[in-house]
Parts: sequence; structure tokens; C-alpha cells
Amino acid sequence: MAERGRKMNSKGKANKLARSTHDKSTDGRLTKHPAGLKGKEIGLWYARKNRSKKTVEKPIQRNVVGMSDEMEWKLSAMLENIKSYSFTNPERASIQSTSKYSAGSSHSNSRETFLPSLSTFETRYLRHISDMGRESTSFQTVPWTPEHPDPIQNLELDKKLFEEFVLKKESKLYNGMQELRRKLPSNKSRDEIITAIESNPVVVISGETGCGKTTQVPQFILDHYISNKKGSLCSIICSQPRRISAITVAERVAQERAEICGDESVGYQIRLENKIPRNQGSILFCTTGIILKWLESDEYLHRASHIIIDEVHERDLLTDFLMIIIKKTLQKRPNLHVILMSASLNANRFSKYFGDCPVLNIPGFTFPVQQIFLEDALEMMNYRKHPDHAKKKGNWRNKQADVEQRQNMDVFLRNLSPEKYSRHNGAILVFLPGWDSISKLNNILMTLYYFRSNSSKHLIIPLHSLMPTINQRDVFNRPPAGVRKIILATNIAETSITIDDVVYVVDCGKIKLKRFDVEHNVATLQPEWVSQANAKQRRGRAGRVQPGVCFHLYTSMRHDLLETYQLPEILRTRLEELCLQVKLLKLGEIVPFLQEAMDPPSIDAVKLSLSFLQDLNALDSVENLTPLGFHLAHLPVDPQTGKMILFGAIFSCLDPITTIAASLSFKDAFVVPLGKEKEADEQRKKLAQNTKSDHLMLVNAYKGWETSKYHRNERKYCWENFLSINTLHMLTNMKKQFLMYLKDLHLVNTTDVKHRDLNLNSKNEKLLRAIICAGLYPNVASIKTPKRKLKANNSRRHETVKVTTKHEKTAYLHPKSVNDSERYFESPWIVYHQRMKSTCVYIHDSSMVSPYPLLLFGGKLRCGAIDRKYGVTIDGWIKFWCPEERADLIMRLRNELDKLLEHKILHPAPTMWDLNNKEGNLLHTIIDLINGEQILMMAGDELRTVRSQDDARASFDGYDDDNVDDDEDESDDDIP
Repeated sequence: MAERGRKMNSKGKANKLARSTHDKSTDGRLTKHPAGLKGKEIGLWYARKNRSKKTVEKPIQRNVVGMSDEMEWKLSAMLENIKSYSFTNPERASIQSTSKYSAGSSHSNSRETFLPSLSTFETRYLRHISDMGRESTSFQTVPWTPEHPDPIQNLELDKKLFEEFVLKKESKLYNGMQELRRKLPSNKSRDEIITAIESNPVVVISGETGCGKTTQVPQFILDHYISNKKGSLCSIICSQPRRISAITVAERVAQERAEICGDESVGYQIRLENKIPRNQGSILFCTTGIILKWLESDEYLHRASHIIIDEVHERDLLTDFLMIIIKKTLQKRPNLHVILMSASLNANRFSKYFGDCPVLNIPGFTFPVQQIFLEDALEMMNYRKHPDHAKKKGNWRNKQADVEQRQNMDVFLRNLSPEKYSRHNGAILVFLPGWDSISKLNNILMTLYYFRSNSSKHLIIPLHSLMPTINQRDVFNRPPAGVRKIILATNIAETSITIDDVVYVVDCGKIKLKRFDVEHNVATLQPEWVSQANAKQRRGRAGRVQPGVCFHLYTSMRHDLLETYQLPEILRTRLEELCLQVKLLKLGEIVPFLQEAMDPPSIDAVKLSLSFLQDLNALDSVENLTPLGFHLAHLPVDPQTGKMILFGAIFSCLDPITTIAASLSFKDAFVVPLGKEKEADEQRKKLAQNTKSDHLMLVNAYKGWETSKYHRNERKYCWENFLSINTLHMLTNMKKQFLMYLKDLHLVNTTDVKHRDLNLNSKNEKLLRAIICAGLYPNVASIKTPKRKLKANNSRRHETVKVTTKHEKTAYLHPKSVNDSERYFESPWIVYHQRMKSTCVYIHDSSMVSPYPLLLFGGKLRCGAIDRKYGVTIDGWIKFWCPEERADLIMRLRNELDKLLEHKILHPAPTMWDLNNKEGNLLHTIIDLINGEQILMMAGDELRTVRSQDDARASFDGYDDDNVDDDEDESDDDIP
């Protein structure tokens, strides 16, 4: 007791001493907490007081813009020298520019003189601008003469097509396929479908899965025209929401017609790949984006007599956009026939949108499926509540939610035991929200006794885009006798593919959907309840080949409360690319046009996208496309990635930049075999080679693949580095597509991405970071490394790298990033591709950048006092200390760079690297400046150069950007 009393007394003295230290005011008197505070409130008051005192005492740390004396002299001399030169040829007269085209201009009055003999691009651009005046009346009901009239009937071709069709009917192969076609439910409605289409401009055809509407309706139309000797007037375009659907459906239809896809009446066209059928008397399956591309040169789609929009119930962004255009096009082309094909649940909504057009219903062709909801499964298994539930406290609603979540996981695992289905053959298809759920469930199953002891009796196959293609093929193969196939899949298995041996479906009831939070300007990706339409599609997967069973791991009451459909994509995504397409296709003002959608996006969402595009200088203040915007609208990528490609061309580093651009716009080539997640993450970090850049890691991975192909060990390289060969080939094709556009634009002279002239600076890592920054700006974050090491058992997210963005005080680098495990950064700034909110706000695809890329390629610059020192501010929040003379040099250099970029965008041409002209001299100097940059940090009056990890640790330990306060409390548990 005495010992305990001494300890308590000692502790009390220590506390009293601490309080006496902290309670002294500036004049030496003690200060107490405010009256009325009790218990914990007193402790919190002192904690805030201590934290504020530490903040006052800590010297402000900030980047200093570094430049050697030699570089200052060289830069000053260059700027003086180029004053007397123009970016145009001196022997030609010049005209004054009339609008701001600069990419990220720092001076609103920037002007430059240009050539009077217009370039090919300038002619196209000015023609487009001149057409903008008539766009508001483009679709009004006024007298109009089409530039491309509808096809004229070709009697000779009609006769030829008819005779070929008659001969085909005598073919044994063709007749065999017709027997299969006649068994489909849609065949019974053939005459009704043809009559409705011929009598109405728009028809909605709804049908259950398996009715045959996708493959049969286009053939009904084509056969009708050919049989009536009008084949030359029939050109059917059938849009599909996915690439794989366009290919597989086209190949199936060609097979049913006893043809080779692309040789005769049936073909497909998707991005980077096509098998085109004959022009008339044909069916072309394509993605929705292809139709939108045609609209640039064929305003009213005269190439088509019939447009079929399939799977409209999915309500993807481009399909909703196309429906607005088609609805307006019908005013100009009353002889155009439009067929919308939908699931039966919401067909009437489409009918109402198109003026109460007729709706035809085709019954499905599926076997009966028994539905078992959570309460039924509990009863079947004599399930008893977990003992923990009896101890739970809280309101009834929370208790019910907790019980349901625990119960459905127990039922989940019991229902996956292959022994439960031993009486019946057939695969088990499990629907899960995402890859993390697939991985976790697989790990749980592998710990269960049954699966460990009977490993030869089951085959677990994950189905996800992260899985290697070779593994995904196993999904379609039937396993040997006595082996149960268990497929762990996301919603990709709802509609995109058909697995013909599935008899049992386990529906967890959750789905991951990307949404966009307009208020906080951040994308979100979180699990949420499926819709009734999703549940119906999942149930239907079980009855394709025989009667099936569907276990819904939620109650029937929950099912009745589900939304009927998922929110259309146009209401839950960013709209920048859509806005650019509205202007490119000359469809009028953006807000009024998009308000004509079936479900119009919020005006706030549209205005946010308009503001972003104007900040990017893709649109001017009255919504006209700038030359930069005109380029970005033509590139098949998001605006920021498109800008990166253009800058890569100007700075001659196209090979690595197009690799990055293709990976960001499509997907990176990495795959994750089940159970190999940690190994895959480690390999990504190895490929990064300490660059602290996810983007340069992608370049290294791609270059390694190219080298492996040269040495003929491609498969080994991809296997060891967790890369998909198919995806790498797709990225290669995308790179070629980018080069084709740049050559058409005259920014380059060749489509060979490896050509020396296009890659003079491709090995310059610092320049590559600058070009990445130029494209991704304003996606910038400042790094806040942990202030102290944490205990090993601390599970909080403080141990990873925290960052501050313009929108969040605290966000985190995504765990998949190569920067997630880094602790020391030479520069406290990163640029990133995307912010995504899930369990917290994560930064995806990041690269560390130094100050000069931000100063040269970032937003608007302003010079002045910053924290009692002179400095430069970018867009009001990115701040650097800088001597006044140096700041003036940077402002002058930025002004010249903006004028050069403005000129290159309006007058595209290969970069002239000759030091004897203004363009080459300026670009060489900028590259030298970026290459020679020293990263400096100042704390108080101490200036430090960051050259190594030790320097970085000393400079950035406890680094806090004073633009945003860190409002998170650190408990004593965080302190060793």
C-alpha cells in the first residue's frame, strides 16, 4: 500500500508540475480551464491548448524555388534573346489572335501572332466555330435539305441479294441453324415484330433473358427486306454496351446465317478492331461510342436505315446520350427506324420517352428457379442465433441489421459446401461486390475443414477483370465428374457472359457502383444493395439449362424494399467527356441539351464539369470549344489524359507518355491471381525502381515486356510480373491509335511510336514527371508523412502516407500504389489521376513531382508576400517561397511557354528543336531548368537542400501544409 501511495503521490506531483507548466499565460500568471467543464471536457481543453502552443512554436516549413546562379543567368539571357523572334516564319505576314487558347495560361491577356495561310487544323477548327451559330436551331422543325440524302434503291443489287438468299435456303448448314432459330421464343413473334417496325418510327421490344431478341430481331428485318427485293435499302446498325457483346453476337449471327463474320451480311466494329460487312443489305454490331464517332461526319446517320439500341435498360452513360440525339434526329429523318431492346421490367419508361411508341413483349426461355430467401434458409438448416446476439444492445433497427449481416454470412458458407448439392450436378455461381470480397471469401473457404479435406472434389474459380485471362477461361469449361465448380464473381456475370452449367446461384445482395459526389467533388466506390432488376438477372443465371435454385442472402422483406433499378450512370458520374461531345457534335448549349435526357443530371453536376473544362481551357467563357478542347474532344480519352498526350508530342517523349495514357484510359496490365495479392504488390514496387511514381512503374513494366518479346521469353516475363499479355497488346493498339490522331493533326510525321524524332526526351525521367504533371493538373496533393512511428499492433490508418488535397484535409494513398509504403519523399508534392472515396478518400495512380513542373504547367501564378516572405502561389493554394528577382524570371518564362503552347495547339507541327529558333531555344532551356532543379526546404531561417532519403527525412518529418490544418486528434496510444 505504501509503495502504491508513493507511486500515486509521484504521479500527482508530475501532473501538477505539467499543469503548472501549461497553465502559465504570457505574463507568467497561471491560467485555468473555463468554469463549467467537467471530467473529459477538461482534458480535451488542455489538449487543444497544448496543441495550439506547439503549432505556434513550430517554424513554418515550405518549399523554396531553387535555381543556380548559372541557370538564372542563362534563363535571363534566353528571355532577352527571344524577345525579337516570333514562333511564326518571319517572311510571312501575321494576323492577330482573338481568343485565349493556352493550356493552363497564367496570363489572361496572352497573345501571339499567327500565320495567315491557315493550317489544315485551323481550317477545320474555324469551320467548326462558324457552324456553332446555327447549332441552336440545328434540330428545330424547319425546312431542310440533307447534305447526305438517304440511299437510293439499287434494283440490280436487290435482285442479286434475293437470288443469293434463295440459294442459301437450300444449304444444309443454313437449314440446320434455322431449326435452332425456330425454337427460340422470339420466332413466334416474328410477323408481329416486322409489322410494328414497318408501321412506327420507334418500337420498344422487351424480352426476358434467352428469348433471342438480340440475335433474331436484326435478322427478321434483313430477311424481310431481302425477301421483298428491297435489300439495298436495308442497313442495320445494332449498338451494344460492351465490346465483347458486339463481337460474340456478330459471330453468332454470322454462324446462324452460314457465313463468315465480316465477309457478307454480318460484321462488327469496335475500338481498334473491326470486321466490316457489305455496305447495303447488312447488319453491323458496334459499341455505342462508334455511333457517336460517326455523328461527327454523318450528322443524321444516313448510313443506317434501322438503328437498334440493345440493353437500353442498363442505362449506361453513352446509351442515354445517344437516345437524346436519336430522339432529335427523328425530327429530320422520319423514315429512320429505331428499335429499343430492353429487359421487361422498365420497357414502358422508354415508350413514354419516345412519345408512347408501341411495346412488344417476348416471353423468356428459362427453366423454373426456386428462390430461397434468408429466412427460408435459416429454417431449412435449423439455424440458431449466435450467442453474441443475446448480448447486443441498441435500437431495434440496428440489431436487425447486425443479425441479418451475421446470419447471411453463416448461411453463405453453409450453402457453398458442395455436399449440400450432392444429388444434383451443376456449378455454383456466387455474386460478390468486388475483388476484396472474392479474395476474403476464398481465404475463408480454404480454412474450412470440408474444403481442406476434399480439395479434389471442388474447383474454385474467381471471375474478375484482375484475374489472368487463362484462369477466366476455366469458368466456361465443365469440370470432371464428381468435381463441383464454384465461381466467385462480381456483377459481370449478370449479363455480360453466360455460364451454361450453372444450376445454383448465391446472391449476397451487394454491388459496388461508382458514383460521383457533386457537393464534395469526389468519386465514390462503396458496396450498396442491389436493385430488384439486378436480383432478377442473378436469379435468371440459375435456370439456363435446367431447373435451378437461387439463395438470396437477405430477407424477402429486404428484397421488397430494394430500388426497382440502379441509378442511371448519367446521374452518378463525371460529365466532362459528355460535355465535350455535346460541343463537338454541335448539339447546342450543354445544360439545356442534357436536360432532355430521360433522367437529366443535376444542373450542379453539369456546371461543375463546365467549370473544370474552362479551368482546363478546353471551353471558353461562352462554352465554345477552344483549339485545345477541339483536340481533347477527338481523343478517345478523358480530357486530362488527352492533354498529357498532346504535351508528350510537343516535348518529344511520346513512347512512355502514350503507355501511361493508354493504361489510365483503359486499364493497367496487371492481374492478381487468387492468393497472390501480396506477391503482386511487391512486384509492382520492384518495377517502380524507386521512382516514387505509379505512372513510371507502368512505363517500366511495358518496356520490360517489349524487351522480353525481343528475347522470346514474353510468357515467362508476364507470369513473373503478374501481367496480362492480352491487355499489353490492347495497350499497344491504343498507342497506335493515339499516334494516328497526332499524325492526322500534323503534330508528328509518323505513326511509329518508336521513331527517334518522337522520343528525343523519352529517357528523361524528370521531364516525364513534368509532362505527367501537365496532364493531371489540378490533381495535386501535398504529402504529410507520419510524425512518429506507431506501435506494431496499432491498426489505424496513420501508418500510411497521408496527403492534403485542395478538397480534403486528409486523404490516403491507395494501398495498391507503389508510394503507399514510402516514408521519405524528396518533394512534398504529388500529382494523381483520381480521388476515390470508399472507406476513406484514396488517391489513385500518383507520382511525386518537384516545384518547377507545377510552376510551369500548373494553374494561374501570383507573386507576393507569403508568411512574411516573398513567393509564388499557384491557383491560390500551392505556395512556394522565392526571391523576387527569381519569381519575376519564372513569370516571364511561364508567359513565353504559354504563348508557345498556344501556338502549337492552334498550328500543330512537329517540334523544331534547333537552338537557332525561338521554339527550340525556349524548350531546351525549360528542360535544362527542370533537369537542374534542386529541391529546397526552409524551416524558419534554415535552408536545406534535399538530395537523399536522410535529407528528405530531416526536411519532411512533421511536414504540415499550413493551407489545411490537420484536425485529427492523436491519442496517447499513438505515442510509444
